[in-house]
Amino acid sequence: MGIRDGETQMRVLAILLTMLLTMLLTMVCSSAAMANEDRFETINRKVHGFNDFMDTKLVKPAAKVYKKVLPEPVRVSVRHFVGNLSDVGDIINNVLQGKPKQALSDLGRVLVNSSIGIGGLFDPASRMGLVDHDEDFSQTLAVWGFPRGPYIVIPGVGPSDVRDIFGRVGNRRVDPLRYYYPVAHRNSLAGLRLLGIRAKLLTVDGVVFGDKYIFYRDAYLQHREFLEKDGEVEDPFGDEF
Repeated sequence: MGIRDGETQMRVLAILLTMLLTMLLTMVCSSAAMANEDRFETINRKVHGFNDFMDTKLVKPAAKVYKKVLPEPVRVSVRHFVGNLSDVGDIINNVLQGKPKQALSDLGRVLVNSSIGIGGLFDPASRMGLVDHDEDFSQTLAVWGFPRGPYIVIPGVGPSDVRDIFGRVGNRRVDPLRYYYPVAHRNSLAGLRLLGIRAKLLTVDGVVFGDKYIFYRDAYLQHREFLEKDGEVEDPFGDEF
């Protein structure tokens, strides 16, 4: 009896949290017109400057060392491993968005790459025609009708918006790495993932021009729109931002 009562309480709590999330998003994003506004530009520019300084002094040099020390095949395996983890979130978000075919494709990718691909270090699923569908909880919220809200730069993270802030919370809940123990190993893998992503972006640094803040803002918003509309709009920045 106690177990059933506990399960009921958990379900009620989940419903209440969902309702709270809905109300918060509705209050913050009450107008769809806010989506194209940069109403926090003044503070955004300051946070962007801080992030850029930290990247220049810390993250970027570490990524250069990562790229120099690890040979290309190892870096590719790291990208495959990280991609295999993100495919788990793709499955869940495709289900939540009502895309069963894409969900099955990503499920197939996880099963194949986790087994034949030796834990995701290799990507035989792509060679088998199982397409990777890049979905996240922010895109799910967009499908559910939540507006984007104003552009926000998060300290230590980078470009975002109000809806994506809530989306990041959802993404964290479905990230398999979150549940990996011991914590020291989990943190090491998370750091390796960050370095792999930044190392990939090293080739893009040279294409940034003009006002760096505006360049990153526009690149981010265009790429998010591309993802949310499943590629139905042009994305000149590809996966780089």
